[in-house]
Amino acid sequence: MFKGSIVAIITPFQKNEEIDSDKLGELISWHIKNKTDAILVCGTTGESATLSHEEHKRVVKIAVEAANGKIPIIAGAGSNSTKEALDLAVYAEKVGASAVLVITPYYNKPTQEGMYQHYKKIASEISLPLIIYNVPGRTGINILPVTVARIYNDCKNVIGIKEASGNLDQITQLMSMVDNKFVLLSGSDEITIPILSVGGAGVVSVVANIAPRQTHNMVNEYLCGHHDKARKIQLELYDLIKALFIETNPIPAKTALGLMGMIDPVLRLPLYKMSEANLDKFKKILKKYELIK
Repeated sequence: MFKGSIVAIITPFQKNEEIDSDKLGELISWHIKNKTDAILVCGTTGESATLSHEEHKRVVKIAVEAANGKIPIIAGAGSNSTKEALDLAVYAEKVGASAVLVITPYYNKPTQEGMYQHYKKIASEISLPLIIYNVPGRTGINILPVTVARIYNDCKNVIGIKEASGNLDQITQLMSMVDNKFVLLSGSDEITIPILSVGGAGVVSVVANIAPRQTHNMVNEYLCGHHDKARKIQLELYDLIKALFIETNPIPAKTALGLMGMIDPVLRLPLYKMSEANLDKFKKILKKYELIK
């Protein structure tokens, strides 16, 4: 269930910045048609930082209902408060999500023991599969392989990690410490193939927001043993992947979907529309990939 291309989907807003439930449903249907393997809602790309807890829960519920069992929905359920993260995780289970993705607590910078206790507490009170999310560039904290392995061994429903540290040495070390049931997901589109090569099962992808079929094909080819074909797609997508970080994610992803006519690219402050200089560069990349005319 938790392998392949998992899109870290954007949260579409209306012009008044309210959640656009119709557009979210349309995007989910589009991903199903384009072979996306699972959908993560309310992650970083989904602007979870500016969603209220009520909105966060609403997005999860909308996504589960729109998917209607056709594709797994993974619910973001992270917070720098264990109590808040647990509340989101319990709700995700209640409305039928397939799993939760729980980011390491940010800003308050807990110790490794604190992170262990954080995940242990959440895992002990839900039965859903729980995926750890490590992204030190955003959180200011790095969960170490020994801590991840300890959580995995002690909490039966912790199934793996989304790794966005970009540190292949750390990721390889982790995979040497866990069994072959551990689910390693790339959190960095540009190094998905290297991560798959040390036992990764897939990617939680930003680029899949605009190139879902290609992202699915890349991972599927690799997992089927067609490494040369997978590598070719990885390299072909490289410029597009990097362009999606020309400004803070998800500004470029929403801008691209807007230019593709799929959403109204509304962002909530403090995220703001792309600068004109970057927009010109970005449009050239999108034209190169024939995503816009």
